[in-house]
Amino acid sequence: MKTELIIKKKKYKVDLSKPIDISISLTNKSKSLLAFGAEPMLIDPVVDGKWIGDTKKGGPVNFKKVIFSPHGNGTHTECIGHITKRTHTINALFNKSFALAELISLTPKKANQDRVITKKIIEKNLSFKTDTVVIRTLPNSPSKRTKNYTNTNPTYLHHAAAQLLNDKNIKHLLVDLPSVDKEKDGGDILSHKAYWGYPKNKRKDAFITELVYIPNSVPDGLYLINTQIAPFELDVSPSKTILFKIMN
Repeated sequence: MKTELIIKKKKYKVDLSKPIDISISLTNKSKSLLAFGAEPMLIDPVVDGKWIGDTKKGGPVNFKKVIFSPHGNGTHTECIGHITKRTHTINALFNKSFALAELISLTPKKANQDRVITKKIIEKNLSFKTDTVVIRTLPNSPSKRTKNYTNTNPTYLHHAAAQLLNDKNIKHLLVDLPSVDKEKDGGDILSHKAYWGYPKNKRKDAFITELVYIPNSVPDGLYLINTQIAPFELDVSPSKTILFKIMN
């Protein structure tokens, strides 16, 4: 199904019949994505006396309890409440369900033992035509869907690059990384702070989605993006992000 959308007074033809899911599912399988020391997601049936919420064990229905870490088990969208002492929840703040997004592929810079997305790399590759940016890092392997990132020092965003995105009023940043910050930085979280303008110019209307995966078959360019969250009253929610191809 093709339709026309008007975004910021400009018409875009969008193909809604071919959604491109760039989220990584949360699962309790042995080969599941993990980051920052998170344990695999746990799914167990609810038990009440002799009653059990598992049809495979004789129960009438499947009725499970789930224990997981949104930040470490799969694709998630977070708000400024991730770094503030005051409680801010993703359910209360998130307002970027549909947007025009620019997808770019970047090769991080090697710096000693680190791989870093610098301000210069962002300036060279991003057009800043939209307020939503999706970053695919290269090389790009399907193993990103099941990788255990803990203690691997993954690629991260330099805080000067995060400040540039703030200065350019980028409202939603999506990355295929466990975090925009270095895995072990002593708790400085400089890129989170720069992107959200913390503590002096806090941006409650800006969001970060981490641990997406964009297949190599999806070319760089403009897309209609739909990010869906669960109504968690937390700083974060597991999320599902869909890209739709722009026809014009």
